[in-house]
Amino acid sequence: MSKDKLASTIGKKIKSYIVFTKFRLSALVVISALTGYLFVGGNDGLIITYLLLGGMLVTAASNGSNQIWEKDLDKLMKRTEGRPIPQGQMTVKEGLFVVAFCLISGTILLYLINLNSALLGLLAFVLYVFVYTPMKRKSPWAVFVGAIPGAIPPFLGAIAFTGEFGLIPGILFFVQFTWQFPHFWAIAWVMYDDYKAGGFSLLPSREGKSKSSAFQVVVYSLALIPFSLLPWLMGITGTTSFVFAILFGLGFFYLAMRLYLTLKDSDAKKLMFASFIYLPIIQFVYVFDRIEPMITKLLDL
Repeated sequence: MSKDKLASTIGKKIKSYIVFTKFRLSALVVISALTGYLFVGGNDGLIITYLLLGGMLVTAASNGSNQIWEKDLDKLMKRTEGRPIPQGQMTVKEGLFVVAFCLISGTILLYLINLNSALLGLLAFVLYVFVYTPMKRKSPWAVFVGAIPGAIPPFLGAIAFTGEFGLIPGILFFVQFTWQFPHFWAIAWVMYDDYKAGGFSLLPSREGKSKSSAFQVVVYSLALIPFSLLPWLMGITGTTSFVFAILFGLGFFYLAMRLYLTLKDSDAKKLMFASFIYLPIIQFVYVFDRIEPMITKLLDL
């Protein structure tokens, strides 16, 4: 085999692994974990490295397992028909090897931080793969179950520093847990026809894209405002987080109301993109509000 052909083969294989593990999504997930770690005062570079790599690998294992589980369904949907297994770019056996490698190595890295971090990573994997994934075709309640592992990253990040469960990690968990519902339902609305082709019914109402589904999106978007204000209400963060939580929360709620009033896919798409922006900004504002007094104090010295 020539060098060019070898390089091309390796490149295609790497690309298939990236798609199989949803590398970009995994990277976004660990950013959330990083904000949790920084929020509680963590600043150890080695721990951050373990957290980012370990979290990304365990998330990659979850994503890969999902694709193995749904390999036959992926062929039925436009958004997933190009994945490695349906395309014959990867065998199930190879996929299982990748999943095992990512899960074991990721768990070891999290264990090097502390035991609770490793246990949380494993819990997220088990809930996502063995509960949420098979439940997706059976009940809209799958979204509730999926919101639990989806909200673990900032919780895990905080525990990577504290080593124990507590109030502050819990607050970070519930902010992201509440955000999961309007976020995922907006995606399910936009992708409704594609999901339906695969046998998935993930909107909260069995009527699909209806006033009932949109109303529940509105309710959770409204609930996100007081939940996002909890760090400020408890005196953990300052005015900056209060302002951002109110402004971004009201903006998010407005987009949810627009969807309720119009039931248009275009408004669901706006809410979906807004959800991608909302969470990381709010989380990094929390971090800034916590460390800003320390930075100011250092500058005054």
